[in-house]
Amino acid sequence: MTSTAPDQADLMTSIRLTIPAKAEYIALGRLALTGIARLRPLTEEDLGDLKLALTEACTNSVKHAYVEPGGTVGITYELYDDRLVVEVVDQGEGFEHAAAGANGQVGIGESGLGLAIIQAVADDVEIADRAEGGASLRFVKRIR
Repeated sequence: MTSTAPDQADLMTSIRLTIPAKAEYIALGRLALTGIARLRPLTEEDLGDLKLALTEACTNSVKHAYVEPGGTVGITYELYDDRLVVEVVDQGEGFEHAAAGANGQVGIGESGLGLAIIQAVADDVEIADRAEGGASLRFVKRIR
């Protein structure tokens, strides 16, 4: 049995942002991330990595989640003592698991480059279909 109690104990800040699933709103997620970074000193490299990963995750939702206009992208930032966790969710079609290899790594292909970039800059990445529909991409960056 897995317990999440230790994570909740050291959770400092949790912020949720919902944006329209349009490319021009992705910058709002980056701005929120920059503000959150002021709460915990991050290196410029780590902040840059987080911004890149967030941009790629949101872009995946904006480009692939919705057939019809009008969807949203949810971003949750969780700041802990030793890490920042970012989760990007949508209500779209879900993640195409066939793009992932046997080890869960996403190959570099036409639709896998963004995910490969996220995996390269984050310390941990989880991708899942959501029970209520859509997809969830969660990544972790440890704070040094």
